[in-house]
Amino acid sequence: MVKKGVVLVNLGSPDSTNVKDVRRYLTEFLMDERVIDKPWLARTLLVKGIIVPFRASKSAAAYQTIWWKEGSPLIAITRQLQKAVQQNFDEPVEIAMRYGSPTPKQAYDKLITEHPQIEEVTIFPLYPHYAMSSYETAVEYMKAVHAKNKYPFKLKIIDPYYNDAFYINALAESMRTYLDRPYYHILFSYHGIPERHILKSDITANHCLKVAGCCEVNSPAHAHCYRHQVRMTTKLVTEQLNIPADKYSISFQSRLGKGWLQPFTDIRLAELPKEGIKNLLVVCPAFVSDCLETLEEIAERGKETFLHAGGESYTMIPCMNVHPLWVKAVVEMVKGEVNKL
Repeated sequence: MVKKGVVLVNLGSPDSTNVKDVRRYLTEFLMDERVIDKPWLARTLLVKGIIVPFRASKSAAAYQTIWWKEGSPLIAITRQLQKAVQQNFDEPVEIAMRYGSPTPKQAYDKLITEHPQIEEVTIFPLYPHYAMSSYETAVEYMKAVHAKNKYPFKLKIIDPYYNDAFYINALAESMRTYLDRPYYHILFSYHGIPERHILKSDITANHCLKVAGCCEVNSPAHAHCYRHQVRMTTKLVTEQLNIPADKYSISFQSRLGKGWLQPFTDIRLAELPKEGIKNLLVVCPAFVSDCLETLEEIAERGKETFLHAGGESYTMIPCMNVHPLWVKAVVEMVKGEVNKL
């Protein structure tokens, strides 16, 4: 039998809430050419000369509000997921982060050291949707580290699973218990990306943001189109949960600069109470593990914004984390039983 292994790949986190550690993490993250896609010199001046010096202390303070005794929530949850998935496999399961630790090399080295006969490693990006700054950079980095170190095993990559039946079912069912309470609206808040990333990822070069109703018009471009994929996830989940069209909407959070996908989550949170929506549920399907962007940006600051604007009740639905159906989804997709809707 072919010896196999699995690596779950997530975004990453600072080693601590110390400003020095946060500065190092932000620099690695923002210097990624797939995150800030500017020439190296311009990117260096922007990141090291402007963004990081001004953001490091603020980000450190934000991390302090959500840090667990085990450390970073994202790292802790990913390790919990690793343990849960491992219980369903004979093959070894490791984790790696695109930025910070544990690194891809550490994951690969552990696999090859403990299992010298391993022949194939499945890379499972913990990003359901394709985007340059998430799925693509994680996959390409895993490939680059693999090639640089000339590991003897081959890689198998799990495709974006934004419309996979197991993922959709896990996401929908993780939300269902929150729908029992009275609510006026559900906001699907996805991580934002610049519109230029949509254009760069368009393999046809003439569809995304150029054709009227581009996300609804069938095109090969959809395989790499984040905007189409988040809309499809929302459509499939709301259909499974029988949520009427007037009871939900989509927004995009965590923007950095101009020209990003709209509407913006922070703006919508301030506007919704004025539109008569006083009870709000927020879900963040682009994240499978709770992290700074969900626990601090949405659960804390988002709630403050909404209530200050006149909202009455606000609940962030947690990410799937280690929900049994999400664990099952990961297991089934790794086993190759992917079922696209």
